[in-house]
Amino acid sequence: MNEHLANALKSNPSPIYSQKFASRITTGNTTDDMAKIALYDWIIEVVVERLDIKKLVFEQIDKYRKPGTLVTSNTSGIPIKFMSEGRSEDFQKHFCGTHFFNPARYLKLFEIIPGPQTSQEVLDFLFDYGSRFLGKTSVVAKDTPAFIGNRIGIFGIQSLFHLVKEMGLTIEEVDKLTGPVIGRPKSATFRTVDVVGLDTLVHVANGLYEGVPNDEAHDLFKLPGFINKMMENKWLGSKTGQGFYKKVDKDILSLDLDTMEYRPAKKLRSPHWN
Repeated sequence: MNEHLANALKSNPSPIYSQKFASRITTGNTTDDMAKIALYDWIIEVVVERLDIKKLVFEQIDKYRKPGTLVTSNTSGIPIKFMSEGRSEDFQKHFCGTHFFNPARYLKLFEIIPGPQTSQEVLDFLFDYGSRFLGKTSVVAKDTPAFIGNRIGIFGIQSLFHLVKEMGLTIEEVDKLTGPVIGRPKSATFRTVDVVGLDTLVHVANGLYEGVPNDEAHDLFKLPGFINKMMENKWLGSKTGQGFYKKVDKDILSLDLDTMEYRPAKKLRSPHWN
């Protein structure tokens, strides 16, 4: 656990405001330390995007939490109404989605997604807390597939997944064209997927493909072949050491989507960008 924390603190961009604050973080695990959640006022679940696993975690949380404790999920798109099924009345009243976007320290959007029994008092508190103390732009979203941000974001990324092959582009070209030159972060498209994790994107995309069968862009949510190959190889991005990009010593390699092999990343030049 401490090894995972150390790796997280080394990541770029840094997940915390100051390295001095690392001493405020205490690690634990769900086998030995679950009872300790009774000491805390807000429990945020961030486990893998699988409903069955999340429900097992919430069953344990409901067992140990004290009444009135906030419990929220950072799910990227699993319906909130499904996650709180079977939980206590107090749990459901104090449960909702609080979706932070990766990297959470920097991105402003903070989606709050109520469940069927979430109290208005809880929603009002989280909306104010997100805006005043976390420096976020708080938005209350409906419990629809992928909510707001990922319904739009996955559409955009999936569109590029298909276009990159159709137009014969490299991942570097796509990232150069979809980053700061159009007012977006320098992580752009493929680097963003590496940071978030390809497995997370795949879970959300598959959820959308199944959840919005009548969407006019339904076919775009179907994963292209190179994504399935990357999943088979466990090239999930930063968490596995390689994804669309791979760092070898001091060199950054990028994935050739035609050969599915890594090669030195190409430097792109234009008088219109730096």
